[in-house]
Amino acid sequence: MSTDAAGGTYTLVIELPEPADIEVGALGRITFDAGWYAYVGSALGSGGFSRIDRHRELAAGDRDTRHWHIDYLLGHPETRLDTVVTTAAVDGECPVARELGDDGVPAFGCSDCRCNSHLFFKPAREEMIVAVESAHEKIG
Repeated sequence: MSTDAAGGTYTLVIELPEPADIEVGALGRITFDAGWYAYVGSALGSGGFSRIDRHRELAAGDRDTRHWHIDYLLGHPETRLDTVVTTAAVDGECPVARELGDDGVPAFGCSDCRCNSHLFFKPAREEMIVAVESAHEKIG
């Protein structure tokens, strides 16, 4: 993972070992299958990739405040933040999301764009890692 202060685009790879119904803010209750999720975000502000530290803190239970859809998934006690893939100095949030497919969790993490989703599911870790790394290579 890059620690570039300039920021860029990142994807969190998250494991959910058991199915779960999770209340996700204004989206309401969502049923998540067991497996692997990829959440695509951007960190282009003054803090750069420090946003990832916030995600890690929430996933570890060291932070409780939920602002974004992903906070609800990361805050669930069964989820585990496995890997973070970054592309520094690139505003590629939506292009990465498009590369990951059209079958994401509807309206998740994309209230400020025209994407269908910024959260994607695959049953196997290796399949998810390959997809995420490939998407980042295409935008980088």
